[in-house]
Amino acid sequence: MAALQHPATQSLVIKVPTINSDETNAQVLQIFGENRDLVSLPVLDDDRPIGLISRNIFMSQMSRPYYRELYEKKTCIAFMDKSPLMVDVNTPIEALAARAVEFGDKTLADGFLILENDKFIGVGAGLDLMHALVELQKEKNRQVMQSIDYASVIQRAMLSESLNAIHATLRDVDIVWEPRDIIGGDFYHFQRYEDGWFAAIADCTGHGVPGAFLTLIASSSLTHALSQYGARDPALLMATVNRGVKLALGQHSATQHAHSNDGMDAAFFWFDDASMTLTSAHAKMPLFMLAPDQENVQSLDGERLGLGYADTPADAVWTNHSAQLAHGTILCCFTDGLIDQIGGRKNIAYGKKRVRLALQRHRARPMPELTRLLMEEFQTYQGAQTRRDDVTLLNLRLE
Repeated sequence: MAALQHPATQSLVIKVPTINSDETNAQVLQIFGENRDLVSLPVLDDDRPIGLISRNIFMSQMSRPYYRELYEKKTCIAFMDKSPLMVDVNTPIEALAARAVEFGDKTLADGFLILENDKFIGVGAGLDLMHALVELQKEKNRQVMQSIDYASVIQRAMLSESLNAIHATLRDVDIVWEPRDIIGGDFYHFQRYEDGWFAAIADCTGHGVPGAFLTLIASSSLTHALSQYGARDPALLMATVNRGVKLALGQHSATQHAHSNDGMDAAFFWFDDASMTLTSAHAKMPLFMLAPDQENVQSLDGERLGLGYADTPADAVWTNHSAQLAHGTILCCFTDGLIDQIGGRKNIAYGKKRVRLALQRHRARPMPELTRLLMEEFQTYQGAQTRRDDVTLLNLRLE
């Protein structure tokens, strides 16, 4: 991507008439009369600017009773601003804007003097400076959006291996990953093993660019933990990821002041194919289960303790929850962007109850269709409300 070119004051130079400091106010009147669009008249002394005469101020003064008779033959410095903004032609636009703010409203109204090697070459208009700043900001925004769009490609590529593994392993499954912005702070991980599979859903602090950066740290910590300990002990993996995130963010010492307090909520799962046993650990993220012979949705909530945060102990431990599940059991895991979304007639959170009811209502449908219907109901509930957070949702049926 090309580097952003910072325009300089050169682009704002306007050639205008000038007047020498020893010339009279009568000559100022003549110049303003001949140049109806001239806002300000630079005053020079041997090609070096010493001041600026504002048309508005000058004309208002000379229109007062007897002022013309008193001042017409006097030198033009009588109504001259002796301290206008003067800038070098190579001054960056942003630096010029900062100086213009320091000089106050007169710079916007009357303009400023532009110099090259301390000699006058033209004036700049306050309105032109504002337009240049707007265009510069547009270009910055365009390049930032290009960077974010490309970051989205990278983030989706990071998830693609897990997405492919999910669909290669499970026949009735669907996953939703919807960043609130173009990139987000949610991520998922899925890995197939000879005797089972491992899955993780995680919701990192924030969304957009900060959240996406944190997903890289958290995902890397999880990958390292899996390579070190394997996938069969989700609670141990959580403890390891907790320490890794705290260390990466400088939040590992309770006695050391941390510059951030970031981390993630997560659920880690290990499923054993032979025994149909699901072992899971939860950091403030529930798992819903709906068995084929049960009417109600069961929930596993786990610990109310997030991973990696400054106030989460480095030696914190999580608990493994094991359950032997029947064929046809539906598992549903989601980040809080789903249940915390405001909407409906009362403008309250979507809540877990609506997710439970959707699972019960559509339990006979294939997971892609169930997920589609749930998300349609969710979006209808959201209505005109702004999306509050990233949303990730995993629905699967054990076969």
